[in-house]
Amino acid sequence: MAKTSKKSPASIVWFNVPADDIQRARKFYSGLFGWKIKPFRGMKDFLEIDTAGADASPNGGLTGRKNGEQGVTHYVSVDSVEKSSAKIEKLGGKICVGKTAVPNMGYFAVCQDTEGNSFGLWETNAAAKQN
Repeated sequence: MAKTSKKSPASIVWFNVPADDIQRARKFYSGLFGWKIKPFRGMKDFLEIDTAGADASPNGGLTGRKNGEQGVTHYVSVDSVEKSSAKIEKLGGKICVGKTAVPNMGYFAVCQDTEGNSFGLWETNAAAKQN
C-alpha cells in the first residue's frame, strides 16, 4: 500500500476511493488530475492510483463501493496496528475491520472515530502474512 520511502508515524500514507462504476471513476480522476490508474497486483476490482506526487504524497486505491454511504478512507501510518487499535477503543472509537495482512507489505485496520468518521491504520511490515 504505502510507498517504500521512510515516512514518519501519523502521516497519511494511502487513500481509498470507493466507486459505483470503477471504470467511470478511473476516467474521471485520470482526466481531472492526470493520475495513472492501473490494476493492483492482479487483484480484481482494485486499481492503484499513482498520484505522481513527491515521495511524501500518498498513492491510493480505487475500489467498488461496499455500501451507499461509504466515503474516501485515509490510511495513517502507525508503528503498531494492534496498539493503535487498543488506543482507539480506549478513546471511544470503534474497530470496523481488525488487523488484516497485505502479504509482504504490512497490516491495516479500518476504524471509526467518535464522530462516526472512518479512517484506516497502516503498519509497514515486509514480513506480513495472512493467518
